[in-house]
Amino acid sequence: MVATPEIRLSIPPLENGDHLSRFEFERRYQAMPQVRKAELVEGVVYMASPLRIKSHGEPHGDLVGWLWTYKTATPGVILGIEPTVRLDLENEPQPDAVLLVPGRQARVGEDDYIEGAPELVVEVAASSVAIDLHDKKRAYRRSGVREYIVWRTLDHQVDWFVLQADEYVAQLPDEQGIIRSNVFPGLWLAVSALLSAEMAIVLSVLQQGLDSPEHHAFVQQLAQHMGNQK
Repeated sequence: MVATPEIRLSIPPLENGDHLSRFEFERRYQAMPQVRKAELVEGVVYMASPLRIKSHGEPHGDLVGWLWTYKTATPGVILGIEPTVRLDLENEPQPDAVLLVPGRQARVGEDDYIEGAPELVVEVAASSVAIDLHDKKRAYRRSGVREYIVWRTLDHQVDWFVLQADEYVAQLPDEQGIIRSNVFPGLWLAVSALLSAEMAIVLSVLQQGLDSPEHHAFVQQLAQHMGNQK
């Protein structure tokens, strides 16, 4: 339901720092179509500031290109860019990107929102003081996001966390400088190349992952999964 102008006037606007239920957050957000991005994290409203190109826009685009390439080679995987995610009653973030297999852990609801925890969430943050490495990280961990990537652009650092025994454990690059996803076989990241904006190398390493036996087996599993969903 789209709020009419009369209804919008009677609904309070979203404000940074508001403490709201998820229902009230959605009610106010839907009444403010001019707002492009607002998030509810641990019951608190966060509204996006203007984004700079070098510290956010370009890194975000590079990550999306990496994820999109993986998605095109992996039928059954959904890539979402800044989708609203209904994690729980106090958390409704809009991550910079998510990867998920519908029905495996999260699902797409009847109103076209993601419900539950995507397997992989990606955020671009200015530095380690950002919400992405604090309240959001706790919410993602508690909700069961299995892998969480944060690119701290000002710190020149990529953090890749894997959920193990209810805790996030940082993954380190191997001797080849590559981190390999545990949840999405074949999703390989050449970390140094990404930080240096050498996207040709990033995509070349990803292609090696896509050519691996593990990825081929995963594609077959997804085909069976999609068949079972019909």
